[in-house]
Formats: sequence, C-alpha cells, structure tokens
Amino acid sequence: MKITRITTYRLPPRWLFLKIETDEGIAGWGEPVIEGRARTVEAAVHELAEYVIGQNPERINDLWQTLYRGGFYRGGPILMSAISGIDQALWDIKGKALGVPVYQLLGGLVRDKIKAYSWVGGDRPADVIAGIKTLREIGFDTFKLNGCEELGIIENSRQIDAAVATVAHIREAFGNGIEFGLDFHGRVSAPMARVLIKELEPHRPLFIEEPVLAEQAEYYARLAAQTHLPIAAGERMFSRFEFKRVLAEGGLAIVQPDLSHAGGITECYKIAAMAEAYDVAIAPHCPLGPIALASCLQLDFVARNAVLQEQSMGIHYNKGAELLDYILNPEDFKMEGGYFKPPVKPGLGVEINEALVIERSKNAPDWRNPLWRYPDGAVAEW
Repeated sequence: MKITRITTYRLPPRWLFLKIETDEGIAGWGEPVIEGRARTVEAAVHELAEYVIGQNPERINDLWQTLYRGGFYRGGPILMSAISGIDQALWDIKGKALGVPVYQLLGGLVRDKIKAYSWVGGDRPADVIAGIKTLREIGFDTFKLNGCEELGIIENSRQIDAAVATVAHIREAFGNGIEFGLDFHGRVSAPMARVLIKELEPHRPLFIEEPVLAEQAEYYARLAAQTHLPIAAGERMFSRFEFKRVLAEGGLAIVQPDLSHAGGITECYKIAAMAEAYDVAIAPHCPLGPIALASCLQLDFVARNAVLQEQSMGIHYNKGAELLDYILNPEDFKMEGGYFKPPVKPGLGVEINEALVIERSKNAPDWRNPLWRYPDGAVAEW
C-alpha cells in the first residue's frame, strides 16, 4: 500500500481536517489544528507531505520519526499539530485495513466506558448556572469552566472575591450533584495563583487547570505543595520531552495532552504511559471536532490512568457547526449516563460526510481568540 495524496479542509467553527488517500482505496482522516492558526498548520501539513507521499502508511512509527526528526528544527505547536493529524489518519488507515478499531491495535480495552465532561459558560462566567442546567438535561454531570476573568500580575481583592463568588454560587446551586474543574487558562500569575487556589479550596473543585502557563511550569510543584486540590495541565505542551520535565519535577495530578497538538495517538500513548509511571492521571484535552475526539477515545480505552474526556458538544466556540455535524455515524458517539462507549467501527470509528466537508470548506472563517487588555492598556492573557 502507498500513500497517494493528502488533502486539507479548513472548516467552521475553527477546525482543520485532513484526508490521506492510498493506492488501495483506503483513506484515513485526521484533525491537525491550532485554534486560531489553522492556515499556518495547514501549510505545515503540506510541507511535511513530501515525507509521506509514496510511502507505506502501515509504517506509522517510521513515518512519525521521519516527520519529527527529518527537520533540524522540531517540536512546538505548529509542527507537532501537523504531525498529529497525519498520525491520526495513518492509524485510521491501518485500523480500516485490518478491520478493527485502533484501540485493538494498541492492546485492546482496559475499560468499558469513559467519563465525559463539558465546557460551560464561556469566557465571562455570568451565565454559568443556566449553562449547567441546560447541559444537565442532556446527560452531563461533570463540567469545566473558567475560574476567573483576566487577572493582573498583582490583583486587588475585589477581583479575587468576584471569582470565588461565582464558584460559591455554583456549589450552592447544585451541591455535590455535579462536579466541576476550574480552568485558570493561564490567565493567572504565579503570585495570584497562590491566593486564588487558597480561596477556592473550600468549594472543592474537581481540579485546577493551568494555574499558570506552561512557560511557568516550575510553579506546578510549588502550587501543589500548598493545596490538596489536584493540579492539571498539559494542553500547551507538545511532546513527551516537555511532559518528561514536568513529571520529573512533580506537582501535576492530571496531564492533559491534546491528541491534535501533541503528536497524535503515537506520541500521546507514550505520554500516558510516562504519566502512569508517576501515578499521574490523564484527561485528554479536546475542545475540537469529531476526528480529534475519536482519536482521544482510542487512547482513553487503552490507558489505565485515563479518567476524563473533554468534548466540544455545545461549546461556546462552536459557531457554524457542531461536534457531530460532519460525520455520518453520530449514534456511535452518543453518551450513556455521561459516559462514552468504545467506538465500534474500524480505524478511528468516524465516518466522515465528505460532501459536506468539501462544501463547508469553501467559506471557512478564520477564527481568532479575543485579545484582552488590562484597564491600563497592557495586553492580558485570554
């Protein structure tokens, strides 16, 4: 079998799909993207295509190493996201060629279902309560929301009180009938993270995500030492080599690699195994589309330390398309009691509505995240 072509499709709301075709008529799909930089990743995919066109798609490990090590400069969000989508598509082809889901190729099921959680609320948390109520009606009982708005490097007590009051109101409204993680989104400096985590402890969030940016990863262990709340991070870390340093320094209870950013199934399988050796859980980051989710599920069902799976159903970023719009088998991704079951079809388990993908790709928007500023005019983290 030989790879004959790679085609990319930018799609609403903010996704990028790729299709790898072979001379035997088997095609695989992947989802390589950095949110807000889809065109840049798309260019990287086509630059890397020269390494895979004409090659045997079944040699996934060799192709991955070629894509990663074939250039003198490597790593980072753009190149690793491009590799991720190609890797996903190669696994999709191999599973289809052998007639089994990818998780069977990785040793088979380690669990029968995986807990899903949903984003709620948006960037400003005023409508969080209503959002949770809506999502509970469709079966969710576990959520993630932004833990605060923008915070200065040193912030006043009013801002801290406002963030804590939102969380307190959620806990008061729902008691322990729900669970929720709080995403600081890298908006919080190390000095203020210490303050905010301490104030939030009585409300017992499921975890604190990205209390500081990955660039400040040396603080994860220091922050973990001051709290009993689990610390989670990893969506802005792009290879096992970045996770290696963080795991060795300690502090994280949950790692959150993104299978569309951190090297695909091949690399994230290794990251999960590394985390297991440190008794650290994995909860793959996935606010993206159906191919990304299907890839995450393949990992969830072979990694014993997988605990939660993010997904984008109803997420506030989804303008122009929803999670399951581009697939022909949405029934395979329906949840039961807040859990996903293993995909049943060969490969990644997604049947892509290619006609719709082609049509919607003709006028895909260029999504950008908001640009926030502090009251004094300086750029703030979003």
